[in-house]
Amino acid sequence: MSTLLITHPSFVHHDTGPGHPERPDRMRAIDKIMAHEHFKALTRLEAPLRDDVEEAIRRAHPEHYLEELREARPEPGQPSVRLDPDTVMSPGTWEAALRAVGAGLLAVDKVMTGEARNAFCQVRPCGHHAEAERAMGFCLFNNIAIAGMYARAKYKAERIAVVDWDVHHGNGTQDIFWSDKDLYLASTHQMPLYPGTGALSETGVGNVWNAPLRPGDGGDPFKEAFRSRILPSLRNFSPDLVLISAGFDAHQDDPLANLRLLEPDFAWATSQIAEVADKHAQGRLVSMLEGGYNLAALAKSVGVHVRALMEAGA
Repeated sequence: MSTLLITHPSFVHHDTGPGHPERPDRMRAIDKIMAHEHFKALTRLEAPLRDDVEEAIRRAHPEHYLEELREARPEPGQPSVRLDPDTVMSPGTWEAALRAVGAGLLAVDKVMTGEARNAFCQVRPCGHHAEAERAMGFCLFNNIAIAGMYARAKYKAERIAVVDWDVHHGNGTQDIFWSDKDLYLASTHQMPLYPGTGALSETGVGNVWNAPLRPGDGGDPFKEAFRSRILPSLRNFSPDLVLISAGFDAHQDDPLANLRLLEPDFAWATSQIAEVADKHAQGRLVSMLEGGYNLAALAKSVGVHVRALMEAGA
């Protein structure tokens, strides 16, 4: 079974404005590396606009939140609007946000039906900071949580696991998963750092496993967090589907934080998670892009991540 790459040209039309780190060039940098012959074996699909996308969103976000974002969106020719100092909606954002959700739904369809082993969703806007009722941190809809809730509703996948290695804590996913024992979240992230959540003491109903790292930490502490905290709890959870919030801003060259990971660290983490998925979830693994703001580091890190997915699916 193949590895899927799901993306769409609309993601470059989410215009965050001059100087914003979460910029359209992130897609172009990844496109360039994905054009390499190493990735010829990928199955490539376009992120869809689906009839069921709003139904899927409402499993993670209440109706009033969806309507508030719909009303806030600027029409073509209108100026962009800011939902908070960091989170922007341009005239192209609404389609991009719906297609980002749609990419996760399509990926879940393909891995749950056995048409693909795993998938990487190259999407914007990112999602893991979006709480149930709050857009923040560049994020509108929580793409990864929506994908997990969809797998549960459509395919009766009972236990959904998210592993988040973005340098910023996935507070939105934690918010949405907090009180449901069958939804698991594990997160490595720098602390202290935006958004200020992610302490070891934040455990939900025993389903949240935070593993904060200190500024300056590199590959060894990152791997130790996986070996001692994340991988044992993930195995014990025995997921039916594994999802990755794949942010690459923990790279040592990223401008927004102070961890010092390198590309081999992301490849290692991918392989470790894939092993758990292989043992417990029939290999079913969906990865969705989150952060990563140094273009060269982002592209190289995505490259090794996707290669590890391809090797796991071979």
